[in-house]
Amino acid sequence: MSWIIRPALIPCSVWNASARYSHWRTTLLALRESLPMRAEPKKKKKVDPKREQAARERLRKRLKKLERVPPELIPIEDFITPTKFLDESRVRDPPKLPVEESERRALLMKEWSRYKQKEHEKEAEMIQSVIEAQQQALQELRLESEELYQAAIKRDQELFPLELQGCSFTPPIVNYEAPDGKYRDITKVYTQ
Repeated sequence: MSWIIRPALIPCSVWNASARYSHWRTTLLALRESLPMRAEPKKKKKVDPKREQAARERLRKRLKKLERVPPELIPIEDFITPTKFLDESRVRDPPKLPVEESERRALLMKEWSRYKQKEHEKEAEMIQSVIEAQQQALQELRLESEELYQAAIKRDQELFPLELQGCSFTPPIVNYEAPDGKYRDITKVYTQ
């Protein structure tokens, strides 16, 4: 019968020190051993005070030089019209319309402005009638009770913020799908 020596039977200190098993393969129960560090700590270099003072002076001079130069202004390109748009030869003439089409458009514009004028007059008349009815109701309320009248003319603090949507100049186009469009960022980045 031959005896088989297993690593589990070898003491942990011998197991860790062996060349075959490195410190990466130890178990949690094993003792970790490392060779003592024999190197001396590095000594701080002694800095020459004259050299250190000279380096500080150089930095001060560089800073003064940078302060003397005025900062470069970044141009606002929104206010600069590109030269290709200033070319006088690039004027697009409006398309020539047939006489019937221009007459149709003129009549349509007149009809639309008549409609909007009537709408405006109706709205102004309605507002005037509402204001008159309100003034009459307030006068009747004042005759009944001064306290109720004062409470009625008191400002409503919860009325604002008020969001109203007014009428548009032209009616909306039915089933109109706005194009998505493409966006290409050409913003220039300036560094100082």
